[in-house]
Amino acid sequence: MVDVTEKEMDNCTFKSDTVLSDVHLHCPNKRHLMVRLNAVGQPVFLSYFKILWNTEDLPSEKHVREAVTEREHQYRSGDELCDQDRNNLKKERELNSEGVEALLDDDGDLDVVRRPRRASDLEAEDLLRDKVYPVILMKGKDDAFEDEEQECACSDVVKIEHTMATPLEDVGKQVWRAAFLLADYILFKRDTFRCCSVLELGGGTGITSIIMGTVAKRVYCTDVGEDLLAMCEQNVALNKHLMEPGRGEVKVKELDWLKDEFCTDPEAPYSWSEEEIANLHDHCSVIMAADVFYDDDLTDALFRTLYRITHNLRHSCTVYLALEKRLNFTLRHMDVTCEAYSHFRNTLNDLENLQDRKMKYTVEPIKLDFCQFLVYERIEQL
Repeated sequence: MVDVTEKEMDNCTFKSDTVLSDVHLHCPNKRHLMVRLNAVGQPVFLSYFKILWNTEDLPSEKHVREAVTEREHQYRSGDELCDQDRNNLKKERELNSEGVEALLDDDGDLDVVRRPRRASDLEAEDLLRDKVYPVILMKGKDDAFEDEEQECACSDVVKIEHTMATPLEDVGKQVWRAAFLLADYILFKRDTFRCCSVLELGGGTGITSIIMGTVAKRVYCTDVGEDLLAMCEQNVALNKHLMEPGRGEVKVKELDWLKDEFCTDPEAPYSWSEEEIANLHDHCSVIMAADVFYDDDLTDALFRTLYRITHNLRHSCTVYLALEKRLNFTLRHMDVTCEAYSHFRNTLNDLENLQDRKMKYTVEPIKLDFCQFLVYERIEQL
């Protein structure tokens, strides 16, 4: 999660309270197309994410290492560096060997390294990703969408409407790396989830539920906020072509973690019917959530909701939680900390040690050595 202050991207200016996901800016070879304004006046973009069934298309660590080695060799071969670039290269090597500690200066402040910009530097970067920026299209310019419409016909392209940047309370309208990580795991373990009944908590734009819908029988994709849920429902409709072969179904529903009951008001949009609640309790065997642990109060609310729902399930259930461990410098600690992650782990530990005669929770970490089917940075903090 990046807090951007007065950063310009084409004609877009982000204010000091803006939260921006790295995913939207590092999607290789794609354009972000602004398609409309949502109900609260935020620009909505349409992005295309290709599922790489042939994972050889992704840059390997070997290629990246070779590019970096070549760059350093060119530096040593007589390409003169200024003192600042030479210091930055030294810091980069230190960071690779020491981790986040190398980001701190003598006073303990975060010191961001500016890498030298040489031609070979750009070549190494191209192996990892091509930076892209939003393209603002005028309504009615159908010819500008011609390439995208042809791509839409592909059975391996996920189309997602999202916002590019939001205030903290609207981060669900963006796409986050942990959602891609969980989607990767679903694609890798397709047989595990085949024909399951699944509940997603904090589904956001719905990308993880859509991927799950390609293999599962039924997915309840839940979040809160009519504007967000409408965007999620639109994304489900945009990707029906992916779910039709397996006859999967994704239902978008409201689920507020701060309330103790499902919304069953027939007049309310995205409410639950009694039949749907009964179906969830009778058949749900998988619950998942991606990148929803960034606020302590919401984390507590989610675990209360998780306990309440699993307590009413007829069968045992597996819960998959994906998140990014975010490093932040805090004045309270005068150090780099991971407070949101630490609170998550403490709460998870409390759940595992819960003394309940009817239920028992066990926690098991998943190694991140499974195949990567979507293009994003699978960083160590995931």
